[in-house]
Amino acid sequence: MKKAILSSCLMLTLSLYSCKKNNGGTITGNMTYPDMAEASDPAVLMTAANGVKVYNGGFGSAVAADPNDPEVFYLLTDRGPNADGPADNIKIFGKPDFTPQIGKFRLKEGKLVLEQTILLKNAAGINLSGLPNLPGAGSTEETAIDLNGAVLAPSKDGLDSEGLVRAADGSFWVSDEYGPHLVHFDPSGKTIERINPFGDGTGGRKLPAVLARRKPNRGMEGLTLTPDGKTLVGIMQSPMFNPSKAEVKGSVVLRIVTFDIATGATKQYAYLQENASLTGVSEILAINNTTFLTLERDGDYGGAPTTPATFKKVFKIDLSQATDLSDATNSAAGKLFGGKTPEQLKDLAGLQTAGIVPVSKTVVLDLLKDLPSVYPHDKAEGMALVNGNTLVISNDDDFGVIPGDNGSFAPKILPATKTVDRNRLYFVKIKL
Repeated sequence: MKKAILSSCLMLTLSLYSCKKNNGGTITGNMTYPDMAEASDPAVLMTAANGVKVYNGGFGSAVAADPNDPEVFYLLTDRGPNADGPADNIKIFGKPDFTPQIGKFRLKEGKLVLEQTILLKNAAGINLSGLPNLPGAGSTEETAIDLNGAVLAPSKDGLDSEGLVRAADGSFWVSDEYGPHLVHFDPSGKTIERINPFGDGTGGRKLPAVLARRKPNRGMEGLTLTPDGKTLVGIMQSPMFNPSKAEVKGSVVLRIVTFDIATGATKQYAYLQENASLTGVSEILAINNTTFLTLERDGDYGGAPTTPATFKKVFKIDLSQATDLSDATNSAAGKLFGGKTPEQLKDLAGLQTAGIVPVSKTVVLDLLKDLPSVYPHDKAEGMALVNGNTLVISNDDDFGVIPGDNGSFAPKILPATKTVDRNRLYFVKIKL
């Protein structure tokens, strides 16, 4: 019977048809994907003084599929293991010399096997760090300290990497939460060009000045490339503090930014987050040149016995009818509407009063309801598309740790599984 099912599926895939295996995995084209694959045997990055193991790990802030090999996925880390310090705006970096990196993983027998690590480097070939940027050049106003309390110097090249694109030539584009910065890396991880609102990056091109008003650690969380390979599209994680934190309290207006790779020209659009309590938008993924998927989430764990997650959804959006918010003068506050920034307008009613049309949105997937088993993570952060209709979703496992007592680490235990969080890919068929 099993052979008959597999034979039938094979015949159907040759006709570009998809079917379900009897174990729930998706068979599409010539590749079989499980419902979920977990990273196998992550190495121990360090062991904290209290004995807690910090894993490497940390992959999952974004995921990019390899168009030439359906078994290969590239996963991105963020700035490294860190914990809250003894006071506001103090951040403890458990491994200050950690280099943000891209992991090349291969899907083998239902597991993700790390085959290659690509360390991200500056234009001189020196490894980057995840330490905060200099004042006036992307600083989040955080003071970084090590596990002994010593203050760490900020880094001009520091990167809190969050968005990942793999280009057709094998190079990578990465967006981050600091500047925000948009960085082009060659296949070996060396910087080709660095672009930000300050114009102090490699190459001299700029992002719109208004993006410098991003909420600290809520910069360009998601990044994608249109199918024609011409336009990068990024999304800010949260409403920007534009003009100030107090003025945008309760706002659900985020910005999408498009960047023409050849010319450097940009456009901006308003995106409405579902409600102001959410952590924000974790990712954006191109379907065509005007249609995209976005991932919005809260910060709670799926399946937790107390305070369980209630919102982790994927939306389909369309930019074609949305208003371009670009400011021809490139002022610090961006284009104003009736004397107010889009963030000050706060919601749909406010945008409509100003004549602004946001991008359209429809739900295509609810991670907390539409998977075959419970989604146990807090941080759904990356998306890719394979075989035209199979959505790949990665989670950020935070290197297997969360902040502990007195600036130390504690194991990041998933309440639903009672196990340490690990990087996973979920494969879900969706209707587009």
